[in-house]
Amino acid sequence: MIRSGTIPGLAFGHESDGDGRSDVAARNRISDPLGISRAWATVRQVHGSDVTTVTTPGDHGEADGLVTATRDLPITVATADCLPIALAGTRSIGVVHAGWRGLAAGVIESGVAAIAALGDEVDRAVIGPHIRSCCYEVGDEVIEAVGGFAAATRAGTQSVDLADAALSRLGGVTTEVVDICTMDDGAFASYRETATPHRQVTVAWLT
Repeated sequence: MIRSGTIPGLAFGHESDGDGRSDVAARNRISDPLGISRAWATVRQVHGSDVTTVTTPGDHGEADGLVTATRDLPITVATADCLPIALAGTRSIGVVHAGWRGLAAGVIESGVAAIAALGDEVDRAVIGPHIRSCCYEVGDEVIEAVGGFAAATRAGTQSVDLADAALSRLGGVTTEVVDICTMDDGAFASYRETATPHRQVTVAWLT
C-alpha cells in the first residue's frame, strides 16, 4: 500500500493487495493494517461523471466516485490505468475514478461539487498511480475530449498527460501526484498493457 502525507486517511493499493470491493479476504488484508473498518462503501464504475454521497457501507449503485462526511467510513474506487483521485476538505473526503472519458464528462467537477454540497470545500487532493504520458499512446479524439494536454510517449508517439488534465480541473487546490506509471510498474494492474480484469483499489476515510 502507498500512503500519502497530504491526506492521512488515504491508501493506494498494489495489484497484489487484491480487489477489496468484492474479495472479502483482500478487504480484510487491506483494512486491518490500516486500522479501518472492514465495511466499505463502493460503487459500480461506468466511466461517467456521477459521484454519490454516502453515509453507510455497501454497494451504492452505478457511479464513478463517492464522498462522505461520515467518520471512519472507508470509501473506495478501483483502477487499472485510470486516475484514482482523492479529494479532501476539513470535514469530508471523496474518491473518484477518472479515465479520459470521466475527465471529459466532468467527474472531478462532480466530486468537488458533492463536497461543496456537504458544506465543505476541497483544499487538498492526491492523484494516485495511473498510466503516464510515457506509455499512453492515444489518438486525436482523446486529446480533444480532455481539452488538450498532448504529450509524447518514450517511443515518440502521440500521448496525453492525464494528470495535467486533472490538475487543470482542480484549479489551485494543493495536489500531490504519485509519480508511478501503472503500465511501467509491474506492481500495478494495467489494462492497456495486458487487458487484465484485475484492479487495484484506492481507499479513503475521515480520520
